[in-house]
Amino acid sequence: MTVPLTADAREYGLIGDGVADDRPALQELVDALGDATAADGRPRTVRVPAGRYVIRDRPVLWRSGVSLVGAGRGATCFELSNPGAPTRPVPLAWFTTAQHGAGRERHLADVTFAHFEIDGLRVRTEEYDVLAKGLGLQYVLRGRFTDLYVHDTAATGFGCDFLQDTVVEGVLTERCGRQDPGEDMGGAGIGIGVGGWGPVERLAVTDCTARGNGTNGIFLELQQDDWVPPRGIRITSCHTEDNRYGISDWGADGLLVTGCTMLGNHVAGFDVSAQGTTNVGGRGGLVTGCVIDANTGDGIALGNTPGPYGFHGNRVGNNGRYGYWEHNLAGGDQEPATDIVLESNDIHDNALDGIRIDAPLHEPAFLGNRIRGNGRRAAPRTGGGGEGVHCGPLSLTDERADWLPGGHRGKELAVGTGPEQDDVTAVVVDNTTTELTLAPVRPGAGTAWSGGTPNPGAGYRLPDCPAPRAGLTAAAAVTHPYVQGNRVRDDGHPRTQVHAVWIAPEATWTGGRVSGNDFGGNASASTRFDSAPSGGRWRDNAA
Repeated sequence: MTVPLTADAREYGLIGDGVADDRPALQELVDALGDATAADGRPRTVRVPAGRYVIRDRPVLWRSGVSLVGAGRGATCFELSNPGAPTRPVPLAWFTTAQHGAGRERHLADVTFAHFEIDGLRVRTEEYDVLAKGLGLQYVLRGRFTDLYVHDTAATGFGCDFLQDTVVEGVLTERCGRQDPGEDMGGAGIGIGVGGWGPVERLAVTDCTARGNGTNGIFLELQQDDWVPPRGIRITSCHTEDNRYGISDWGADGLLVTGCTMLGNHVAGFDVSAQGTTNVGGRGGLVTGCVIDANTGDGIALGNTPGPYGFHGNRVGNNGRYGYWEHNLAGGDQEPATDIVLESNDIHDNALDGIRIDAPLHEPAFLGNRIRGNGRRAAPRTGGGGEGVHCGPLSLTDERADWLPGGHRGKELAVGTGPEQDDVTAVVVDNTTTELTLAPVRPGAGTAWSGGTPNPGAGYRLPDCPAPRAGLTAAAAVTHPYVQGNRVRDDGHPRTQVHAVWIAPEATWTGGRVSGNDFGGNASASTRFDSAPSGGRWRDNAA
């Protein structure tokens, strides 16, 4: 076979008619170009014209120095399927440590994947398999992944690990993790394992969109617990929506997240915790200039980290639980997080507390934040049924209701489906005076109901509101905090943020400085101390 620097896939046997299996021809071409590159050191490119190329029953084992470039999203599509191999995952391209011996000394170098679509809808394994990805490559050096549309894969859409001197840009992932119930590993839009190259991995993820994926929109995960969490990773200008988690840091060091939007994710917009394979949370990260809004659960959930971590200039609002939640999951790091900084953030209109501390903090700094109008879940218990009640795929309307707008945010709605059937439940994202907007039953779903839309007139119940709801709540040990220049108020009508600061009975607040804050205008007293602070300086705070 003559081996040019650029090969037209059609000239080497690929058909692209959506029927013929193009995998054998593509594998033969990749091997030929890989051999030629190994011989003369000159990288090659496969150009794939518009068409629908079927990759059936077996993935393509990729080779160093071989790039794959299509004619654009919607033009060049690779359709993955496994009708003859129901136990085998079928990514488009793979090269892994376990299957192929990938490592630092045996890596893929100088590869580009660009301008095509991967459709994973026709891959279904008998049991969920984390390898049923769109792309599954490990140990990539000088890679570029650009302008890709990956959707409906059984596991993670873009699932590539250990990316050195690599750029992932303009990748759109939708409805990936189709077979993941939401609790298993993988199942994300963009999932990147880290740590394989050592303490520094130079990786940029930019201008990507992840929507409706089974677990995470974008996540980074340390792959072995004895590895050093790597520095050098940036996530910029990305959008995550309707995933279980928006962006997750499960083991990087110094992750930079800048100018991203995290909207309508089911558990949290931004997450640091021990949920990854190694139970190692991220540390040393910075999140700046992001919009973290209308997530069904928390805006920011931070835990299992020794710190430091900083959040600067973000808008964190309209979330269904807390704006910022400090917590520790079992199985991960339980030591107090040190040097957590929240500075110049707008934390507003969240359903419960603006900031909630449920895990120990040492020397945190809360500086110049505007923490306003939280505690929106202020509507009392209610229920109804009969005439005027009807449900849509993502809504319940009661024409006779007069609810506090936003007052049921984050509550669990129970709806009766029949006299001998159990209630079905859904989570309220927001509400008007007569209509509840509901979260999809799982990411990427078009309905809030697990078993069909309830009939007109169905009875429903909504629980009572919790109290108190504060701008800043401490429910764990806080030592030597620095709280200065914050505006912790509620000037809304009605006021739903009950207190500016609440120190709960189980908390300890020791030392530190709380000064120059505006604590006025909340629904009740500016502060509530069920556990009195010990030492420190509280002065010049407007009540």
